[in-house]
Amino acid sequence: MSRPDAVFTVNAVAFAQAVADVRAVRDVVFVQEQGVPVDIERDALDPLSRHVLARDAQGRAIGTGRLTPDRRIGRMAVLPEWRNRRVGEALLKALLREARELGWTEVTLHAQVPAIAFYARQGFLPYAERFVEAGLEHQSMRLVLGAVNPVLRRDAGLAALLGVIEGARRQLLVYSRDLDPGLLDTAEAMAALRRFGVGGGEVRVLLHDPDAPRRALAPLIGLSQRLPSAFAFRAIEEPVDRDYASAYVANDRGGWYFRALGHRFDGETRLDDEARARQLRAHFAPVWERARPCTEYRALGL
Repeated sequence: MSRPDAVFTVNAVAFAQAVADVRAVRDVVFVQEQGVPVDIERDALDPLSRHVLARDAQGRAIGTGRLTPDRRIGRMAVLPEWRNRRVGEALLKALLREARELGWTEVTLHAQVPAIAFYARQGFLPYAERFVEAGLEHQSMRLVLGAVNPVLRRDAGLAALLGVIEGARRQLLVYSRDLDPGLLDTAEAMAALRRFGVGGGEVRVLLHDPDAPRRALAPLIGLSQRLPSAFAFRAIEEPVDRDYASAYVANDRGGWYFRALGHRFDGETRLDDEARARQLRAHFAPVWERARPCTEYRALGL
């Protein structure tokens, strides 16, 4: 971090010693900002949980989170003036380290709906139905630690896609039948791809059927025309390649989302598996070389 006022540390703390700091942050975020009653915000799980605390350069508490005995991350809170400075991400990673040290193979959480994308970037996937807790809409999410995470429905597929996009360093590879309606045309995916492209990333897309996205006015084609240096499309024409029924997204930092049947959302994902990501990149490269550039996308006026 380049600015002194953006320097912070995150450490595990004993609740008994840090209770005042933990509650000071949570009172601001949950009680004052979100209107959660104090008797709901403070519960019997606090003394039984593992807590992490973020402090600024002067030692003031600026963020906190906890890991409960039922293997759930919760009470994630960052003071308003410290948001969008990666404090929440650092807190979440610290809690995941705690979970791994405990030998846990899975953790869950109840994400407030606006925070779903934040947790997706760390590999969490939605499950079950949304529900209201303390007057706020929530979504249950799950992360399998150190193993493949099953993707069972569309919203989990979207979370997996966002995790792979956001985790990419310089290159993202997309192998798709028809630009995956319901995934690659969502506002969330488009925003993530735009950020990646504007930031200097390269997206290569292999398609079985380039005509279907064009007829559907797929928004990704329009985005590629505005950012031509970031996006490239090629159409798969070789019979040996067209027999491949799967679809996937892979990045250059070990993240991937694979679907055995490319027309379905269900599949598997993991964000820290370089071996599998390398296999997918190795499959993609020769097909890309054999495929035809989609020059019709450059000429399309949307």
